[in-house]
Amino acid sequence: MQGSRRLRPFRPARVPSWDLSIVLEGLTGHPFKPMESVSEKLLTIKTVLLVALSSLKRVGDLQALSISPSCMDFAPGLVKVFLRPRPDYVPKVPSTPFRFQQVVLEAFSPAEEGSVSLNLCPVRALRIYVDRTAQWLGSDQLFVCFGGKSRGSAVTKQRMSHWIVEAISLAYEVRGLTSPLGVRAHSTRAVASSQAFFKGSSTEDVCAAAGWSSPSTFIKFYSLDVRMAPGSRVLSA
Repeated sequence: MQGSRRLRPFRPARVPSWDLSIVLEGLTGHPFKPMESVSEKLLTIKTVLLVALSSLKRVGDLQALSISPSCMDFAPGLVKVFLRPRPDYVPKVPSTPFRFQQVVLEAFSPAEEGSVSLNLCPVRALRIYVDRTAQWLGSDQLFVCFGGKSRGSAVTKQRMSHWIVEAISLAYEVRGLTSPLGVRAHSTRAVASSQAFFKGSSTEDVCAAAGWSSPSTFIKFYSLDVRMAPGSRVLSA
């Protein structure tokens, strides 16, 4: 095994497999809005993607979230939401701090009310999602199936992964672009954490949010180059 690793060393991707700005712009328009009246499918896949991007969590962690009062709490004025995994959750990596970690998602500023960015607010999306699913919820899991005989029941990690990939692909399609190939749900961790780091978040804060015990995990496996080259700015001016 050591010899094979020397012959074919691990080479993690250094560029994103999809463009975050394209996806976010796609999520702000039709058919993803208005969230109060879009189909339950579109509301679900959009909300799952927004929470995945803003929390930096893997799909297994998102599946562990619950609507139980002890696991989810909206702050007054919907300025933020506190999320915790259900007590019996066993994470993929037992040593991960997420098992006892509180996830805090902050809402966009009230000054942005009515702006396009409001359609990307994870707190607002979650509030609308929770209110709409309450009518037919059959599980205390936060994200549940939205159609068919399984409507309202707990969703699997595999199905949530499909939702994330479908949301990314659909966001490209509504922009008139070809869906990127080879997109995986786990890529949201790399794209979101790299963007947060590029925007000024410290390595420690990124690792704490994602649940990585060491900065080397982020640097070695998840760090992507999300910068724009100067030449690109010239041609797009």
